[in-house]
Amino acid sequence: MLNNLLLLIGITLMYSTPLVFGALGGVISERSGVVNIGIEGMMTIGALAGAAVSFLTGNAWLGFFAAGAAGAAFSVLHAVAAVTFKADQNVSGIALNLLGPGIALFVARLIWNGGTQSPSIETLPKILGRGALAGTPWANLNVDVTVPIGMAAALVVWFVLYRTKWGLRVRAVGEHPAAADTLGINVSRTRFICVVLSGMFAGFGGASITLAIISQFTQTAVAGQGFIALAAVIFGKWTPHGSYGACLLFGAAQALVIILGGGVVPIPSELLACLPYLMTLVILVLFVGRSVAPAADGVPYEKGAR
Repeated sequence: MLNNLLLLIGITLMYSTPLVFGALGGVISERSGVVNIGIEGMMTIGALAGAAVSFLTGNAWLGFFAAGAAGAAFSVLHAVAAVTFKADQNVSGIALNLLGPGIALFVARLIWNGGTQSPSIETLPKILGRGALAGTPWANLNVDVTVPIGMAAALVVWFVLYRTKWGLRVRAVGEHPAAADTLGINVSRTRFICVVLSGMFAGFGGASITLAIISQFTQTAVAGQGFIALAAVIFGKWTPHGSYGACLLFGAAQALVIILGGGVVPIPSELLACLPYLMTLVILVLFVGRSVAPAADGVPYEKGAR
């Protein structure tokens, strides 16, 4: 019983961590008033960058940080379109979701001689499940280093948003940009920075998949997790702590898929694979009308407009 419980917790933490990074990126962007449905594309770029740098250098940490940088660089496209040129934010996000996998596939073919996936790569270290814990029930946790990094990131984002002057400005820009502008806050610059930070977190989320879960890059590495992260943002009411809890719920759904898929319960694997996505749809239907987004979320700001 203890073994199964610890296994469930370990898998939940492992699979929720990429969602945590993606959701934190969504929270930062949307708190500033910019809808970012391009998280999926940014995570894909991060997944590729992390795997490629780890493969070329043999250093998974370099790959992890390179993934954050790649996600941030890719998010500049969204920031320029949505903030600088006041384009439709949903259209811009969709464009990134189409462009990201295409770029990742093209670069993957260049790096791996026409292949669409990488060989096994150097991965980030485990902090539980080895050493003194090996051979004990606690080894079933098998937690890697991205789990505490994700927890720490959620705490940092919460602190910055709710306990710092800059966080107050971000929330003001997302709720009432005109009022923030009259107080001397540069709305466009604040939103631009938040979108880039959003891309950085999404890149970390993609890297935590390729560098901690599957140990390689594949076309289906992200497989809709960016959209699940956005659902977690809505379910979590656009807060870091709420989104973190929602990510744990989605991670638990994935853990159940893996555990039940091992033959514990005679359920077709196709139905089990649908569970996380069905849960996403159900939560969106039940909570999308009850969660209130920042008032100016998705509304381009025109200085001087009434």
